[in-house]
Order: sequence, then C-alpha cells, then structure tokens
Amino acid sequence: MAGTIARRHPDRARTFDFLFPDRHLHHSQYPSQLAIVDLPAISSANDSSVPSAVATSLWPVSSCTLSGHMRTAHRTVATRTIQAQLDQHVTALLRCRRCPRMRSTPVSGGAILSDVMIIGQAPGPREPVLQRPFAHTAGKTLFRWFEESCGMNETDVRSKIYFAAVCRCFPGKNSGGTDRVPAPDEIRNCSSWMDDEIEILRPRLVIPVGRLAIMQFIDCAKLEEVIGRKFRVERARHPFDVIPLPHPSGASPWHKIDPGKRLLGRALRLVARHPAVAAKAASKR
Repeated sequence: MAGTIARRHPDRARTFDFLFPDRHLHHSQYPSQLAIVDLPAISSANDSSVPSAVATSLWPVSSCTLSGHMRTAHRTVATRTIQAQLDQHVTALLRCRRCPRMRSTPVSGGAILSDVMIIGQAPGPREPVLQRPFAHTAGKTLFRWFEESCGMNETDVRSKIYFAAVCRCFPGKNSGGTDRVPAPDEIRNCSSWMDDEIEILRPRLVIPVGRLAIMQFIDCAKLEEVIGRKFRVERARHPFDVIPLPHPSGASPWHKIDPGKRLLGRALRLVARHPAVAAKAASKR
C-alpha cells in the first residue's frame, strides 16, 4: 500500500513523512511495514552511521525502530555540523592578532567537542612554546585535582573537556617579574572568542579557574564567597552551571590552607558530581 501511494504521489516521498496507511507512528504494537523514506540531507549509501536500507529509501521497519534510526542520523549530522563550526572557530582563533601588546600568538587546547569548558586566565610563558594550555606547574596541580576528585588524568581531561581562557595570548611580564594581568581592552578583545565558543558548544558546565576567569561570569570580591558553590549563569544567550576553582598556581597559597583548602575540596566534589563531568568520568572506565 505504501509503495502504491508513493508511486501515485512521488512528491510525498521527498519529505520526511512516513507513508503508513491508517497507523499511528508512536504505537510500537503495530507490525512492521514498508516505509518510503528519502534522507538526502542526512545520509548516503556510504554513511555507515545509518543502515544502507535507509540510504536507499526502502526499509521494512516498525515505526519506533525507524524513529530511533532517524534520531541517530539527526544526532550524527548535528554533531558533525557543530564539530565543523568548532574547527573553523579554532582555526580563526589561532590567526587572531587583535592585541599588539601581547607577547605570543594564541594558545588553544584544540577543537574538543564537549559540554564542559575550563576557562583559564591567560597562558604563561611555557604554554605558547608547548602549544597547549595549563602546560606547566599550574597545569600539574589542576590535573592532579581532577584525577583525585574525578578519576580523570591529564589525557582524559584534555580529550574530553574544552579549554578556553579570558585571554588566549601570553601577556608578558611585569617589571617585578610576575606575569602581567591582561588589560581591560585586551579582555574585551578576547571576549568574543569565548562568546562564540559558548554559542557553538552550549555547555552544561563552565569551570572558571582563578579570580580573573571567575569574574567573567560572577562577582568575586573574595574567593571565600564563591569557591565551593555552584551558580546558574547565562552568557551568549545560553544558561549553564558555573563551579569556580581557585588558580592552581604556586604563587598563592590560598588553596593550601583553610578555609581555602576546605572550600577547594567542596568545589571539586561539586565538579565530580556534576552530571556532565560524571558522564565523562564513567565513559573512561
């Protein structure tokens, strides 16, 4: 019957409608029938993510089975589209030269498709050389925190979480030898990169590391007021959770003595229990 209808009305076979006579698609008790499906924008016969019968537009299925394969195909296409956008974004980011006072070119953790973002402050002098964020002393501490609290080592974190920063280039040194804090105009120049990343990734959780990063999302007069708490924030027209962490640099002992040490432990437990992080930790087991 479905084939007859399709032959009489070929234009209908070019839609995403399923031509079932007198059946409701959401009732699984109905027997399998021949569905006429055309998915040129979703799959081809060479796409292994969708059965070849779907690619050829003829497949005997129950309505729920077909619906499941359609959802899988849509997710596959959506993931590929987002990954392509993120690839283009990172390529453009690495070419950025907006801030003439910066002492390096941008540093990126790569186009990691993730619903969790770690936001640092700015690269230090080692990161531009090694071409990855948190590549030196602070990174060792940060990844130790994740391994102890979430069971994820550095490789796991880098491969499953997207790394960003308030500023993506090394600002240089102050006269006293410490890393220069980015100027307000440099922070503004770089903020659009973060906004674009939030729009592309639509994260469930953002983890800002250090006061400068925390202040891009919430007020942070004192670390004691924000570390160990979870906040609901909206940026770039997207709502998400924020769990702040202190900066793991050895320049400040805040996270090593109470109340900082106790609050850090509470914050890391919040991170580990967050559904977005818990799913990533479970997937490696």
